[in-house]
Amino acid sequence: MGGGVYNGFKAGREGVIRFTRPPRKIGIFFEVIMIGKLNLNMEQVAQARKYAKNVAEDTQHFIDRHTTTSTERTVCRLMGIDGVNEVDVPLPNIVVSHLRENGLLGSGAALMLGNAMVHLGKTPQQISKGISGGTINLAKIPMGDLEVVKSAVFDIARQAVSKIADNKATRRQMLAKHGDKEGAWLYVIVATGNIYEDITQAVAAVKQGADIVAVIRTTGQSLLDYVPYGATTEGFGGTYATQENFRLMRAALDKAGDEAGRYIRLCNYCSGLCMPEIAALGAMERLDMMLNDALYGILFRDINMQRTLVDQYFSRIINSFAGIIINTGEDNYLTTADAVEEAHTVLTSQFLNEQFALMAGLPEEQMGLGHAFEISPDVYNGFLYELAQAQMAREIFPKAPLKYMPPTKFMTGDIFKGVVQNALFNAVTTITGQKVHLLGMLTEAIHTPFMSDRAQALDSAGYIANTMADLGEEIEFKQGGIIQTRAAEVLDKSVNLLAEIEQKKLFATLEQGIFAGIKRSRDGGKGLDGVTLKADGYFNPFIDLMRE
Repeated sequence: MGGGVYNGFKAGREGVIRFTRPPRKIGIFFEVIMIGKLNLNMEQVAQARKYAKNVAEDTQHFIDRHTTTSTERTVCRLMGIDGVNEVDVPLPNIVVSHLRENGLLGSGAALMLGNAMVHLGKTPQQISKGISGGTINLAKIPMGDLEVVKSAVFDIARQAVSKIADNKATRRQMLAKHGDKEGAWLYVIVATGNIYEDITQAVAAVKQGADIVAVIRTTGQSLLDYVPYGATTEGFGGTYATQENFRLMRAALDKAGDEAGRYIRLCNYCSGLCMPEIAALGAMERLDMMLNDALYGILFRDINMQRTLVDQYFSRIINSFAGIIINTGEDNYLTTADAVEEAHTVLTSQFLNEQFALMAGLPEEQMGLGHAFEISPDVYNGFLYELAQAQMAREIFPKAPLKYMPPTKFMTGDIFKGVVQNALFNAVTTITGQKVHLLGMLTEAIHTPFMSDRAQALDSAGYIANTMADLGEEIEFKQGGIIQTRAAEVLDKSVNLLAEIEQKKLFATLEQGIFAGIKRSRDGGKGLDGVTLKADGYFNPFIDLMRE
């Protein structure tokens, strides 16, 4: 967004809209606030947020009453439980399975481990090994004084929280040392299956100009109800997300970033059945960005909606505290639904994701709300619609580091046409001030990118960002023209859809297939058996410590 004045309101260079005067009163009404290049009706935007907030608050009532196996495994990990047994079952899984089998899960892993700590004088790690070996049964330990138990847990919990806070401080220090990049962050992926080969390719990408490296997870990991352990060298379509793999890649990118004089952000995925666990591991190893979207998991991985919405809340608390930017998955809607007809569902999901993030304490500056350049190249004036959608997201979510995805659905393997499609996508990114800029590859739809493909993509994005640097500040859109009209239509449909969702509630909406044309049952999908009601006195110290 440019720095000019539009209809009496000033738009800052970073997209933050600043009021230069209050709305005037006309008779008994106030004028409708219309601001920005798109002349959006901001009363409609406010109404959309109100509907989305009501949906999020209604869903939060369910979330607050429940916990899950993955949430409690996260508590175990934050309390220091790590490693696997003799047959490679993670110790956090062993502890939580033990709690569940004995009807103790609803009280929370922290409370039961704390009680054992006080009675046995052992650490959580020692207790987990005792449970694994069959020498400790938490159900047979009488509950002690709750204040003493909770105090013991808080002592350990503060250590974990302090380590994450130190990581956040380290990131700030490194950004202060190198400075942060203005304009879009150029985002590339590595996905070899071998973490050591991923490191080689990631370092090469840094030398070529990448600002963010995302390590794609191996196909299907989101459906695993455990986190694999250690460094991994085999994977299909990506590399396993493990704490050791996070540590190895973080160290390599820090070294490469120091040599390049830039801070390089590391991205991975805390979605699926282990959403909060992987969020915690990312926080421990100073990841900077994580895909984190329950709606994505529900729609595209058939994760049970009850399970993943509860998990999302805790994972976003962790991400918020750790200073990790979340990426949401609205771009995926357009891979199954028509990008012209269903654009309003993308905006609707962005509104919902914003409110769910705020419920978890995640600031707007850490919301990488997703969207994509996915209109068919055959659509007449399709580029104008893409420009309208991207500009609308920037004006409605001015503080968010929006995540903008390249064309994929209509990439055919014709590399010459693909380069043009990606160039147009890069132009929209620059003109509308997108921040997290995922690069399109000329060989999209053919194979996993070669290092040379990434180099070409980085060169192209850098060229367009440089040669069009201030174009967004130089142009305005025709009043009542195609771009403004398109944005107004999408916003209007989104407001109406949010009103419908507010009435039906979120679970019923997902059952009816409103998003991406995919229907999901509230009692179907994967992971429902891991959801349990909280007992009276349920205890999770990390929510309190991280929300303070």
